[in-house]
Amino acid sequence: MDVDIRYGPSFAMAVINLPPGSEVKAEAGAMTTMSGGVEIETKAQGGLLKGLKRSVLGGESFFINTFRAPSGGELALTPTLPGDLIHLPVTGSPVLVQSGSWMASDAGVDVDTTWGGGRTFFSGEGLFLLRCTGSGDMLVSSYGAIERRSLAAGEVLKVDTGHIVAFTESIRYEVAKVGGWKSTLLSGEGLVATLTGPGDLWIQTRSPSDFLGWLIPKLPANRD
Repeated sequence: MDVDIRYGPSFAMAVINLPPGSEVKAEAGAMTTMSGGVEIETKAQGGLLKGLKRSVLGGESFFINTFRAPSGGELALTPTLPGDLIHLPVTGSPVLVQSGSWMASDAGVDVDTTWGGGRTFFSGEGLFLLRCTGSGDMLVSSYGAIERRSLAAGEVLKVDTGHIVAFTESIRYEVAKVGGWKSTLLSGEGLVATLTGPGDLWIQTRSPSDFLGWLIPKLPANRD
């Protein structure tokens, strides 16, 4: 994928150069501009049942847009939330992406859902991770900036679940309360993921759920 990421880390946009005959899969609604020679096809990726599984369980749109450039062209994509984008290669080693962060990928990358562990049911950050396999490149978005961390074998890092963007499948993870229930409720912290290397991890500097928790109480109540 020949991509130029601009305006990050606050308001990133990906400008993709599409060679003749190439195609890119993208999250529905991500397209900002496309040149006249680019064609778009909208469908449930992988068929109806797989698309429904990804939509209901993975937090992703039911439909995926496929952009094709028979004679070449340019495509610009932007994520929903203000933040950064990374150009992440998938080279046979699976990458797990937090639901809502996947934005686009080459045709050779398969995007599927996998259960994120029973205890993530209580995280409030999305129940599922997207498991990305195959060969190609993908674009992953964040709320805020993205920081990459490389964990050595046996190295442990604890991360608030709302700040996880993606990690390689070689990393083992468990999700649990930050302390007792009193600490969890009163400390302002939710559940944390304990990640054990080796592998690479990408985290975001802001949490969408934390922002909503701040914003919603300030919205005016409905008065019928």
